[in-house]
Amino acid sequence: MITRKRLATGACALLVALTAALLPTSASADEPTAKESPKVELVLDVSGSMRAKDIDGKSRMSAAKQAFNEVLDAVPEEVRLGIRTLGADYPGNDRKRGCKDTRQLYPVGPLDRTEAKTAVATLAPTGWTPIGPALLGAADDLGEDGATKRIVLITDGEDTCAPLDPCQVAREIAAKGIHLVIDTLGLVPDAKTRQQLTCIAEATGGTYTSIHRTDELSRRVRQLVDRAADPVVTPVATEGTRQCADAPQLKPGLYTDRETFGEHRWYKVDLLPGQELRASVSVSADRAVNNDYGVLLRAVTKHGREIVRGAEAGDGRTDVISTGLRYPKPEVEDADEDGDGKPAAETVCLQVSNSFSAPPAVKTTPGMPIELTVDVVDGPASASDVASFGLGRGWWLLGALVLAGFLAGLIWGWLSRWRFAVWRTH
Repeated sequence: MITRKRLATGACALLVALTAALLPTSASADEPTAKESPKVELVLDVSGSMRAKDIDGKSRMSAAKQAFNEVLDAVPEEVRLGIRTLGADYPGNDRKRGCKDTRQLYPVGPLDRTEAKTAVATLAPTGWTPIGPALLGAADDLGEDGATKRIVLITDGEDTCAPLDPCQVAREIAAKGIHLVIDTLGLVPDAKTRQQLTCIAEATGGTYTSIHRTDELSRRVRQLVDRAADPVVTPVATEGTRQCADAPQLKPGLYTDRETFGEHRWYKVDLLPGQELRASVSVSADRAVNNDYGVLLRAVTKHGREIVRGAEAGDGRTDVISTGLRYPKPEVEDADEDGDGKPAAETVCLQVSNSFSAPPAVKTTPGMPIELTVDVVDGPASASDVASFGLGRGWWLLGALVLAGFLAGLIWGWLSRWRFAVWRTH
């Protein structure tokens, strides 16, 4: 029997439950912490050498301004962007003053595209090339908060303000652990410039790109700004071997290594039935190389049987050449199992090879940088699903189309004969 006391108790409990459901919950308990917007600072060389007219028949400065206008139009809304210059203000010969010539042209923050373009339009090639001080200034501009940060350095020459070594500056920035990556772009660079910019980029896990055309500059800067909006993935250094048996075991991730001219390097990945291996490799020509080159990525069984390969070749000057492959391992009902009763993994050997060569005066050591991406995902559910990407299930459609065409022809012929017979009778 329900008493008044029990009824009152139940009503109170119901009221408490409804109140708890309707009241707003604590943001700290249920809402994820807001992710800080990524930051990018473009650092542009405005030194006197930017007057040289060797990019698409116009000056390097004109090419940089055009590229900046295109990039500013395409900056993602979530990216906070700033611009810093070096060598833009002091035209004299006083080295001490020239090596302090770096300033923030546009502050890091939400982008006003018109204001940023107007600021860039005022620039004219002027002074020195203080890369080290500019990098220090850019790091301060970006701050030390939890946001991912990227410096994109665009220059046509090496630093002119030694002994402040910009490569050492980059190492010191990396040592702070403030999630900052420096990417470098060399405009028509010579060997010394290429070497210095490569060192700066490698110190922070960034990239180096040689630029010879305006569209290359615009495309590359836009790629790097877009990349800033993605989570930063720090490559893991590894060392491939000359044979698969003693190759390093790789898990899904991004890896870096070095490979000399014409070398073969091996790595291993474990793959379970029903999984798909996706791998890609990029080889960077960080020095002068001969025109004919190529890169090969092979997936091989541990017994030496080739499974699948990806290859790319080129003829002409290049900075990076890439290729990739995919290998879906189908489910097998009677697959061997390990001691835990789980399906046994297959060891897939990945071979990375290149056919680069170089003039006799070019050093072959250290090897060229390579970047290897390994991913393992759930593959197609069955062999029939794999076949559907090719002709497997397409035969049904092909047969249906043939049959439909045959029947249509018969009907059309019969109708034509009937109409002709009717016409003759009249």
